[in-house]
Amino acid sequence: MTTEPARGLIGIVTPCFNEAGNVEELVERIAAVMATVPYDYEHILIDNASTDGTVDVLRRIAARDRHVKVIVNARNFGHIRSPFHAIRQSSGDAVILMAADLQDPPELIPAFLDKWEKGFKAVFAVKTGTDEGRLMSAVRRLYYRLSSDISEVPIVRNATGAGLIDRAIVDILRTIDDPYPYYRGLIAEIGFPIAEVGFRQPVRTSGRSSNNLYSLYDIGMLGITSYSRLPLRLAVAVGFAAASLSLLVAFGFFIAKLVFWNSFQLGLAPLLIGLFFFSSIQLFSIGILGEYVVSINTQVRKRPIVVEAERINFE
Repeated sequence: MTTEPARGLIGIVTPCFNEAGNVEELVERIAAVMATVPYDYEHILIDNASTDGTVDVLRRIAARDRHVKVIVNARNFGHIRSPFHAIRQSSGDAVILMAADLQDPPELIPAFLDKWEKGFKAVFAVKTGTDEGRLMSAVRRLYYRLSSDISEVPIVRNATGAGLIDRAIVDILRTIDDPYPYYRGLIAEIGFPIAEVGFRQPVRTSGRSSNNLYSLYDIGMLGITSYSRLPLRLAVAVGFAAASLSLLVAFGFFIAKLVFWNSFQLGLAPLLIGLFFFSSIQLFSIGILGEYVVSINTQVRKRPIVVEAERINFE
């Protein structure tokens, strides 16, 4: 245990949803790590209306550990809004985001603090390898590469979301009126250099991930629609190319019919193939447009990020 006087306060934020089997170990490991560094800390755990008894576990932990602060949401506000709200509640000189599933090891915290002490105002944990299935790992890598390549801001590839941000960034986040923020994109858009801490991500040891196919799609589309106009422009380009192609094909058939009037038969197959092909392009383009409309609709409704039902250990 360090004997140096505390240099300041570090805020640690953990979003929770049905993590009763993990939160106690997480809190203990974070406490053990923070005992080795010369900082005081607060650990804010925000529960997203868990149904497995997570809140009861958090109450027991908070009763014996004053470092632990708990926010209980009135309902499940989703995996985007809840951690963003908790980050803005921290009073730390720096704030660390740490998932409850232990796939982002708390033992990374000293490396985050080391980068911060060297002057970086943002630090991201970046996967250099993973123990999850090869298919999901490949899909994630492909998405990270795609979103990074088309983004208007420099998105860090293979970042898990865990990391550290300086108080200066937290103060900026408090001024941003965004009811559905893409956290990694916001940090990149603010513009401070981002340090990276590489690690090999372990598999979840307890419970099931709350990220299903829909939530992963939601995160993916949020990252794309928030920081890239390329899909819309690609839809316009594909539509123009398809229209040009259909015009050329129609002109070709017209010439063929004039030249071989009695022997040339068009048939139904080309008509059906063309119909389905161009209809699919139209539906894809409408879907892309719809994602941007949904994003705009979310912004203009100005609903609260989170509604709290209870706070524990907040003075």
